[in-house]
Amino acid sequence: MKKQFKLGIIGGGFMAQAIVKGAVNSGFLRAGRIFVADISQTALDTMEYFGVRTTTDCREVAKNCEYVIMAVKPQNFEEVANTLYGIPMRRVISIMAGVTRERIRDLLCGDPLRIARVMPNLPCSIGEGISALDLLEFMEFPDDCDFVAELFENVGTFVVADQEELNAITGISGSGPAYVYLFIKALTNAGVKQGLREDKARTLAVSTVAGAAKMVEQSEDKTLDELLNAVCSKGGTTIEAVHSLQNDNLDEIIDRAVSACVKRAEELSE
Repeated sequence: MKKQFKLGIIGGGFMAQAIVKGAVNSGFLRAGRIFVADISQTALDTMEYFGVRTTTDCREVAKNCEYVIMAVKPQNFEEVANTLYGIPMRRVISIMAGVTRERIRDLLCGDPLRIARVMPNLPCSIGEGISALDLLEFMEFPDDCDFVAELFENVGTFVVADQEELNAITGISGSGPAYVYLFIKALTNAGVKQGLREDKARTLAVSTVAGAAKMVEQSEDKTLDELLNAVCSKGGTTIEAVHSLQNDNLDEIIDRAVSACVKRAEELSE
């Protein structure tokens, strides 16, 4: 039986909203071809703004959609899967951190069930995200691969990854925006401490981070060390700040943070 909807989404949080926004605003999918389930009426109200069909019953989404995105919190997935018991699904796209294809297959029903895993990040909400796509089980089906790739291309860019890489990717790009926000907050607070107004310090911090990132992106012929040396003149001001960060073991601080994130993703897969 032909499915009524092209795309279903179970879970209506920020990332799901970003995916819907990208798909509808780009014209990739008509709003009437998308069906979203969530227990939160607030989340559904936001989704309805884009014109999509909504429900509080995730079983209705699973029954009526060609592709189903699992966008629930990883720790809630088993409970949701129990609710879906007995409903056969053919194609599932998971954006749940740490939950393996094997775990998803164990808890869901479908023969054959093909699963793609995707690790997007929050800037997808403004079309500037980066997503990692594990398409191994879709590879023999070009239309399925194209669907997933275009869906996430409409919220930024993407790389193709193996499932074994996804936990590390979660630690870098999936959770990475939070690290950048912390850095911008710290830089802003330091500016205020040095006598700047908060709004001015924030503007300076945000523009500096954005500009530096853009420069890295556009300087493929230069290494990060070369870019660092270009701003650190001997005996100047910047080198003093860099020495302070190095003496405080900034590299080790970041490494520990990423390792903690990856460890948690691994725990969620158990």
